[in-house]
Amino acid sequence: MSLLTLKSLSLTLGTPLFAGLDLTLERGDRLGLIAANGRGKSSLLRLIAEGTEPTSGEITTARSLKTALLAQDTPPALRDATAREAALSRLDPETLDYESWRAEIALDDLGVPEDLRDRPMQTLSGGWQRMALLAAAIVTEPDLLLLDEPTNHLDLARLGQLEAWIAALPRDTGVIVTSHDRAFLDAVTTRTLFLRPETSRSFPLPYSAARLALDEADAADGRHFDNEMKRAQQLRKQAAKLKNIGINSGSDLLITKTKQLSDRAAKMEAAARPAHRDESAGRIRLESSGTHARALVSIDEGVLTAPDGRALYCLPRAWIEPGDRIVLLGPNGAGKSRLIARIRRAIDGGSEGVRTAAAVRLGEVDQHLSLLDAFATPMEAVTRTFTGGDARARALLAGAGLRIDLQTGPMSALSGGQRARLAMLILRLAEPNFYLLDEPTNHLDIEGQEALQAELARQGAACLLVSHDRAFVRAVAERVWSIENGRLVEHETPDRVFDRLMQA
Repeated sequence: MSLLTLKSLSLTLGTPLFAGLDLTLERGDRLGLIAANGRGKSSLLRLIAEGTEPTSGEITTARSLKTALLAQDTPPALRDATAREAALSRLDPETLDYESWRAEIALDDLGVPEDLRDRPMQTLSGGWQRMALLAAAIVTEPDLLLLDEPTNHLDLARLGQLEAWIAALPRDTGVIVTSHDRAFLDAVTTRTLFLRPETSRSFPLPYSAARLALDEADAADGRHFDNEMKRAQQLRKQAAKLKNIGINSGSDLLITKTKQLSDRAAKMEAAARPAHRDESAGRIRLESSGTHARALVSIDEGVLTAPDGRALYCLPRAWIEPGDRIVLLGPNGAGKSRLIARIRRAIDGGSEGVRTAAAVRLGEVDQHLSLLDAFATPMEAVTRTFTGGDARARALLAGAGLRIDLQTGPMSALSGGQRARLAMLILRLAEPNFYLLDEPTNHLDIEGQEALQAELARQGAACLLVSHDRAFVRAVAERVWSIENGRLVEHETPDRVFDRLMQA
């Protein structure tokens, strides 16, 4: 028996998010739910989990279905709770005394260290908060697990653990997962639903294979639409000829035939649907000022240290040249951000062991998008960076996916994806020739990730970036630096590094 059936489901929240959605989820299905930011993924999960009313359509579930939702953010009520208390939060208080072992097992399975379990959630890293909330989701032994961006804040080791954990779930447990991590989706899903305002499509395939099938289906729709428009045009030409003949000859029969042909053409045009085109959430473009320097950054042999003076790893003699796209990999806490900070200090005015060319123009985005903190509104961010006038600034912001009402509103009104696109716009306007990018795909949907990939390849500036997104790294990296065994070493490809980090 199926776990879940959606029939002609529609939801409008200000704008239509999806309509006419049909889906049947069987026991054991692992479904990836794909859409751009703000297009209804989280809303659909809440409809399923909370039983609220859609705009139209029906949601039918198996009798006594147990559903558990992992939301994107830690609930306010659990921020002061310990990780252990968070994991226990979904158990019935009356059975807590003899059921608490379930939470301990779940925390063990997800690798949450014992010394972190009695710390308040708000003091833990985002990754450990996710693991504690996952433990809470599984303690009730749900039939259907809804995971909204479960990979947020996870490093590669935790990603590997999460993939193994999902694979080890009971065989008949259903899973619906939203994620922008393409490699993760390929690893954990068996089906894919592309959520659209109209004509959502599902395929019995993991993400990458489903994406190819979707592109083929959209192309076929495009060809069908073009053919129908050509046929309708031909009918209208025939109708026009018959109309002239009918008028000249006074034939009522030909005039009637003319009307029939015109009606047929109109019906064909009304029934035909153009191929789906995603409305872009905002373009991502980068610009490079160019440089003729042979080496933008030169790093001397030495030891990189933590703020307390503790040695982190040894640095070899290394260079970053124009056009190099280097990805820096390593476990959380290994010191990736310390190397980025040392290079930044060298560009700002000097840092022992690092030299930079005078021609370097730095563009930097950290994982917290702190470059936006200096501005009260998106409009201020653009006008203080760019001198092209207010009209041009509004056009740039609109191109980055920010509506008119958001352009002069507070930064706090922006979603994570909108903040990321604004940060990339500010970066482009500065026209750097060397980028330092720390987790640049955080908050970017798949469309945004692919746009950033293309831009980094297109405009040819050098960059040193940190990322846990395997698909993004594979697409971008020309050189790979890895922190391992107390040293910074270089690899030709990232895959062996990924394998090592995910088994840590």
